[in-house]
Amino acid sequence: MTTRRTLIRSLGAVTAVGLAGCTSGDGSDGDTGGDGGGGGDGGSDGSDGGSGDEWVQTDTVDMTDELVYDPPKVEVEAGTTLTFENAGSIGHTVTAYEDKIPDGASYFASGGYDSEQAAKDAYNENQGGNVPEGETYEVTLETTGTYEYYCIPHEMNGMVGEIKVI
Repeated sequence: MTTRRTLIRSLGAVTAVGLAGCTSGDGSDGDTGGDGGGGGDGGSDGSDGGSGDEWVQTDTVDMTDELVYDPPKVEVEAGTTLTFENAGSIGHTVTAYEDKIPDGASYFASGGYDSEQAAKDAYNENQGGNVPEGETYEVTLETTGTYEYYCIPHEMNGMVGEIKVI
């Protein structure tokens, strides 16, 4: 016979297991500074104690069902076309933090929006800028510096990334 105490204990265990799947799994506290910025200082040398968050030279970033950009920090030469590929089964966006791109750089967001607010509005209205399973989004960055970006529906899960253009 199931007692109320056994039922509550079971529900607590199920809840804990369910919530464990909602974390980003990157070991961070998820704090983005409260300003919509991607955290980070934009000037990091990429060494963070071995958490796997070093700068990686590549021109392809996967967007995954684990709600991450892989790799999260990429380094490219100016003029390189960077391809974001949705390697998972759920949609994602690539949306630059407007205040976290180099001065003079062109704004970028999947869907071709010219501002962060326009990208957010379009996503919230009709999932504008969504990159579905198996699709890609490309951006060519000409201005050197560090760019921070995020996935609109998964930012709260820690789906953020950085690009260093050299």
